[in-house]
Amino acid sequence: MIIAPTGSANAPPRRIAHLDMDAFYASVELLRYPELRGLPVVIAGRDEHQPGTQPDGRRHFFRLRDYAGRGVITTATYEARALGVHSAMGVMKAAKLAPDAILLPVDFAAYRHYSRLFKAAVAGIVTKIEDSGIDEIYLDLSDLPDETRALATRLKQAVKDATGLSCSIGIAPNKLLAKICSDLEKPDGLTILTMADVPERIWPLSVRKINGIGPKAAEKLASLGITTIAGLAQTGLGLLRHHFGRSYSVWLYEVSRGIDHRPVIVDAEPKSMSRETTFERDLDARLDRQVLSAAFTALCEQVAGDLQRKGYAGRTISIKLRFENFQTVTRDLSLAEPTADAVRIRRAAGECLRRVQLVRKIRLLGVKVSTLCAASSTSAAGACRQRELPLTP
Repeated sequence: MIIAPTGSANAPPRRIAHLDMDAFYASVELLRYPELRGLPVVIAGRDEHQPGTQPDGRRHFFRLRDYAGRGVITTATYEARALGVHSAMGVMKAAKLAPDAILLPVDFAAYRHYSRLFKAAVAGIVTKIEDSGIDEIYLDLSDLPDETRALATRLKQAVKDATGLSCSIGIAPNKLLAKICSDLEKPDGLTILTMADVPERIWPLSVRKINGIGPKAAEKLASLGITTIAGLAQTGLGLLRHHFGRSYSVWLYEVSRGIDHRPVIVDAEPKSMSRETTFERDLDARLDRQVLSAAFTALCEQVAGDLQRKGYAGRTISIKLRFENFQTVTRDLSLAEPTADAVRIRRAAGECLRRVQLVRKIRLLGVKVSTLCAASSTSAAGACRQRELPLTP
């Protein structure tokens, strides 16, 4: 099996890093509540789940078993993950797995604060940075003279000094491999990979390690006897095209071989900002209405937060749905005025959703805001209230 090189023959070898903060939201909370270190902690609660102070001065924390109602897990500490709890899982399901886990409410203001701190620390060392989310960034290290491991160690220490938090870094010839690498030795990991290492380090991994292969695609691949990246790499393009369609099959064929030519995008004006989630299982529009509603609202809040943090507002609100048969549909709506407000985004996205016939189960849901402009005097403050998702056409 020959793996195609990345970059041109005359260009220097690419060194792309993916820096991912370790259990970011939960780790920020552990700075505030250090007595919870080493315990299973879940971030999913509402304001009513704020810790209180007892008469003896000790803090009282709610437990996951105290949660009532619908909702999804935002994140969890590694101790909670060891019990089977993970992000996007229903809170009630998580409570059955870890009823004694500590429950804390989400505090996006604190998470954005620490996000700014770690990104500023990295920017003091590396200039070519692509902001990929509140807790992760891509870095192009290709033109820096520093030895790779020493540079990565310096970056990790800078993040630690600025925030008190640990991060994991993967360094590889492209973004695809760098992102996989950053997850291999969590927490506080450092993995460096070359294309020659792909057969030994990447191919034995599950296909789910590839960002973009969700539960349903993995299930379909498994039905074909493909469970590892090696198995995917050994599968002919014709067979993949027969089962997955033209564009997705070509993508599968390339990523299984470690091929990814995407650049690290630096200082580019964004054309849009979006958030999407692939569900652990395909969700029914009526039977899983509450879970879908919570996820839909959370996506709108996250996009609004991204817009506000970066100083943008947008006029076009779009949604994306991918169904159980991998059919993908989009709908959009243009507003009279640009917005970065979660309530308005949620309302417009809901209008888009009403134009989709929800006859199949949903595996992916996304929200996007485009036609961006500088927010200037636009106020993007305000939180979106939890509302029922309008899932009847």
